[in-house]
Amino acid sequence: MTKGASMPAKLNTEPNIGEFYERLIEMHRGLVDEQSQAVNARLILLLANHIGDLDVLTEAMARARSDA
Repeated sequence: MTKGASMPAKLNTEPNIGEFYERLIEMHRGLVDEQSQAVNARLILLLANHIGDLDVLTEAMARARSDA
């Protein structure tokens, strides 16, 4: 790590979604399964791009997979 760089972010697993879940459900309203899956994929890629921390994203993927 270079001087002045901040520590890498850690995946936040504490409940912190507020109204997000309701908005997520609303986003899917009226979509068929194929459209819903495509919207989820686009949302995941947009959020992953915003997060940008590969360690956090890798941890999130591992946790999501372990709960499947």
